[in-house]
Amino acid sequence: MFIIIFFVTIWYVSLFAQTFFHHRYASHGAFTMSKGWERFFFVFTYIAQGPHYMSPHAYAIMHRLHHAHTDTELDPHSPAFSSNIVSMMLRTRRYYNDIIHGRMAVDDRYRKNLPSWRRFDMWANSTVSRLLWTAAYVTLFVLFATSAWQYLLLPILLSMGAFHGALINWFAHKYGYINFKLRNTSRNLFFIDVLMLGESYHNNHHKRPASVNFGKRWHEIDPVYPIIRLMAWMGIIKLPKLAAVPVEADAHHHHPHTH
Repeated sequence: MFIIIFFVTIWYVSLFAQTFFHHRYASHGAFTMSKGWERFFFVFTYIAQGPHYMSPHAYAIMHRLHHAHTDTELDPHSPAFSSNIVSMMLRTRRYYNDIIHGRMAVDDRYRKNLPSWRRFDMWANSTVSRLLWTAAYVTLFVLFATSAWQYLLLPILLSMGAFHGALINWFAHKYGYINFKLRNTSRNLFFIDVLMLGESYHNNHHKRPASVNFGKRWHEIDPVYPIIRLMAWMGIIKLPKLAAVPVEADAHHHHPHTH
């Protein structure tokens, strides 16, 4: 039972770090925070993601490239340019490694207002760090696994960030429904999204990338949005004035224009 609880906890805590810090904050600047809180969330993300830690800095560059070049050859993760989900994950990994190790020339427009803590990122992404986390996870399994099948969860835990990314970047560009007609293949994967904490409302997100609430229609509940509002109320983050504007009444109609 402990292993199941551990798996579910890591699934949601690491996913929250990704959607809150990497995606909404680092990539899109949906809200702002002080340098102190930024450092806090770097550490929080490291603890939450452990062996599959992603640099918020490198992730944001990669994600901005995805929005600028969706479904083209320059998209770091497009089903259109990968024959299967595994090859797409490997392509994404190549992009990520090239960015974080400075092997890829990145246009200045993708580098604006990025969270940066180079020394911390270098440690968190190091082989030593990943091996230490892996050893800790394996030890937990040895101590608490109650049946052999539970070990099948271990490889997922060790690369969970890649699984989260692949689920959205592969399936939400292939399946689901659309609220907005855009010049890309983005779709809303789930009618109600508890599994991916609102990340599966991908069509909505491509329409308004900087929106703090990924849900648009009445049933599209974004579980992270109320947490963001609470953090803003507590003074941890600051929302732009636009975030207070109610969602337009016609948000569920198809729109012919794009962002």
